[in-house]
Amino acid sequence: MQYKTVTAEEAVKVIKSGDRIHMSSVAVTPHALINAMVERGKKGEFKDVKIQHIHTEGPAPYADPELEGIFQLESFFVGGNVRKVTQAGYADYIPVFLSETQKLIREGYLKVNVAMIQVSTPDRHGYVSLGTSVDATLAAVECADIVIAQINKYVPRTWGDAQINMRDIDYFVEHDEPLFIHNNAPLSDIERAIGHNVAELVEDGACLQMGIGGIPNAVLAELGNHKDLGVHTEMFSDGILPLVEKGVVNGKKKQLDKGLMVASFLMGSQELYDFVNDNPQVAMMDVQHTNSVNVIRKQKKVTAINSALSVDITGQVCADSIGTTHYSGVGGQIDFIRGAGYSEGGKPIIAMPSVTGKGVSKIAPVLMEGSGVVTTRANMHWLVTEYGAVNLYGKTLQERARLITSVAHPDHREMLEKAAFDRFGSHYHFVSK
Repeated sequence: MQYKTVTAEEAVKVIKSGDRIHMSSVAVTPHALINAMVERGKKGEFKDVKIQHIHTEGPAPYADPELEGIFQLESFFVGGNVRKVTQAGYADYIPVFLSETQKLIREGYLKVNVAMIQVSTPDRHGYVSLGTSVDATLAAVECADIVIAQINKYVPRTWGDAQINMRDIDYFVEHDEPLFIHNNAPLSDIERAIGHNVAELVEDGACLQMGIGGIPNAVLAELGNHKDLGVHTEMFSDGILPLVEKGVVNGKKKQLDKGLMVASFLMGSQELYDFVNDNPQVAMMDVQHTNSVNVIRKQKKVTAINSALSVDITGQVCADSIGTTHYSGVGGQIDFIRGAGYSEGGKPIIAMPSVTGKGVSKIAPVLMEGSGVVTTRANMHWLVTEYGAVNLYGKTLQERARLITSVAHPDHREMLEKAAFDRFGSHYHFVSK
């Protein structure tokens, strides 16, 4: 199919003061378009432009404090590249379940004027692919007044909801650049211990949800002897690849999307991007599908593995802030914690080290003032640290305190026991025996 290209500088001339821009996220952040847009902003050609995305990788010049009044970031998740400016107030964050990011767009809560996306090269049928991030970007493409696409030969052609008809795109900009690569650090002993404890909870035929990082990779490294695992997750990374090669992950037992690995966005190595390219085994789906509680609950044995910044002795989970200092976002944690909780044989899991890198207990008598409760104590099931795994579901507050303390770091257990005694009274000793 024939199509006309323009330069990035020409394409972004459509942006005007007061517009809201949605950008594709994570590995397919459209940097050529971003840079051209920022240059226009620096020249004073517009002001009060709102920027919206899940989270991006690489530089985020639109969040520079020097451009205050020209751009205002409203992220759905606070990534590392904008964390400091968000904490300083120059950028902002919209608290929202990942499943509902698309709803904010589709139902008009957040009007998108311009969608800036990065896509694969066109196929002979006139379609491009959103590649490694469908998330809420598909909703933005459907709803935006104007769609600008950066065509990049390095973007893999993925299937599922990722296919976009070129007729739905207004401007094409050709700019090739390798996608952002995430390299995994070597696993620590603590991560390996947590991975072992979580893996013992994973049954054959389970349907997995997990993210990126040391703990998910440590879990996956322990699953080599499992059978017939499935994947329905908001994202996956390289750790899953050896299990696919071994046939451990095959999706045979899934009730929906049987045989398919379902995700909404991806980040990892070039090997991962090569794996998903034109791979009918991988379905990149709209976040309203991957993160819908009603979809997740229909799978059996959903094993959802998420992490936390801190947990209190009643099972309240803070995963988005350190006190009042915002750190990340709600993300999809509660989507999958609830979905797994409803799933037949499902296991919602919060897995984390017992202490921070500085030795501070991540298990506390009470959450720090201002901390955001992402997973409530009523949603909490399994808590896993390097010291073991405990199931809090159906347990009283005092039983929870005992169980949670049992997987805390030994150096902090006496403090937690005393806090529970002070909170619940002298009879707590009888419960804890």
